[in-house]
Amino acid sequence: MTGPNPTTAAPDAAGTPVTLLIADDDEVTRSGLRTLLAVQPGITVVGEASDGVDAVEQAQRLRPDVVLMDVRMPRRNGIEATRQLLAESAAPPKVVVITTFENDGYVTAALSAGASGFVLKRLPVRQIAEAVRVAAAGEAILFPAALRRMVSARPLDSAEALPRAALTVREEEVLRSMATGQSNPEIAESLRVSLETVKTHVGNVLTKLGAQNRTHAVVIAYESGLVVPGLAG
Repeated sequence: MTGPNPTTAAPDAAGTPVTLLIADDDEVTRSGLRTLLAVQPGITVVGEASDGVDAVEQAQRLRPDVVLMDVRMPRRNGIEATRQLLAESAAPPKVVVITTFENDGYVTAALSAGASGFVLKRLPVRQIAEAVRVAAAGEAILFPAALRRMVSARPLDSAEALPRAALTVREEEVLRSMATGQSNPEIAESLRVSLETVKTHVGNVLTKLGAQNRTHAVVIAYESGLVVPGLAG
């Protein structure tokens, strides 16, 4: 892979496989992903979907841990499918956007809709599989340089302004660190605070921003101007 690596996470201690639904309108791509991912350690592919409507229906029926979601699909795109899944499911799956181009404006919109991160279709399958496992573990899949390029190239007309007055100085520091792709242990080390303190700050940041997850908070940071594309990281 060329460029930054996604956040990594330890395998499930219990050894429970991550269940995965693959949503892509291209049958060859979908079939190829299923064949390749089905043999990756710790992943069980439970279904496929050919468009956004099918993705929502299959996810609600099969209840996978993760949906690997293409964004450009007929009937309902991946953005709307992600938003619907998160809004209507009692225990929604994690959504990982899969795309061909890292400057795709749809990806930024999907992250704002609540997707946990994104991967590129050109990545080796083992890295896509790792991204699925990372998302299932509740971590963000951040490619900071790519995310900066996307937000810089195509900023969203978002109504969500960063409420700077509501964030403490330390919380702004933590958000800036998150925007560079630092994990909680890395933030703790750089700020010289405990891991539990970082977790508390991250939780406060998400609550105050109204962010659905860590990735969404980073998108808001870029869009609001707290982090300037090309200057962070």
